[in-house]
Amino acid sequence: MEILIALIPMVAWGSIGLVSGKIGGDANQQTLGMTIGAFIFSLVAFFIVSPTITPWIFLIGFLSGLAWSVGQNGQFHGMKFMGVSVGLPLSTGFQLILNTIAGAVFFHEWTQTKDYVYGIMALALLVSGAYLTARQDDEGKVDTDNKMLDFGKGFRALIYSTIGYGVYTIIVNWANLDAMSIILPQSIGMILGASFFAFRKVKVDQFVWKNMICGLLWGIGNVCMLLTVKSLGLAVGFSLSQMGIIISTLGGIFILGEKKTKKELVYVIVGCLLVILGGIILGYMKTA
Repeated sequence: MEILIALIPMVAWGSIGLVSGKIGGDANQQTLGMTIGAFIFSLVAFFIVSPTITPWIFLIGFLSGLAWSVGQNGQFHGMKFMGVSVGLPLSTGFQLILNTIAGAVFFHEWTQTKDYVYGIMALALLVSGAYLTARQDDEGKVDTDNKMLDFGKGFRALIYSTIGYGVYTIIVNWANLDAMSIILPQSIGMILGASFFAFRKVKVDQFVWKNMICGLLWGIGNVCMLLTVKSLGLAVGFSLSQMGIIISTLGGIFILGEKKTKKELVYVIVGCLLVILGGIILGYMKTA
């Protein structure tokens, strides 16, 4: 049963890009819809768990939620411009790289020689994986009907997305607060941040409401991750959560129909495997 719960974040988070891609809407509509869904989920979870929320917890949760909205909005833009099969693995790699460096520099998580060995090895794998997922086949370009594809714009979107996601995780780690207590304040920050991106830009229509499903997927994955960390340990929970990029990458190609040359398909799959391996090493570091 514990392993089954541990696999839920992989499926839930790995499916978000596919679900939003199938539903449609622009990146701002997807972000707004997702945050509304996450807020509803967090509200229900709050009444069930009834955690204590102090002004300090509310402030940290709210700020991390604002940062998350920047990260998610950038990720949706990145997936629009690069495709899910490239944008999401690249985003995952960037996030792992930033969080690894932040852990070593700001939180002094690298204290022994083995930490530096594993850490540098993981970073090398993550950088290599991120490079391969983004690599294009200049000799065998395929025709695509998607006029939105623009690698440069997508890459820039993922840069600010990574910064947003980085602040979202780093500030919570720095404050060392109970994860369940910050879910509701976090969701309030998320929905206000998404509303800022959507202000005078978004038509609130079926795409917004349908993308609420993505928020529910995020909430389910988040809660199951917390349960997994408590029951199976951080290494297992962290590592399994990274496996979601397999679903998003292969789903982007085979379900959403994102076209790849044979070389690009190999690059993306090998890149995903390297990112996953890097994530597993990082998870192992935290308990070794």
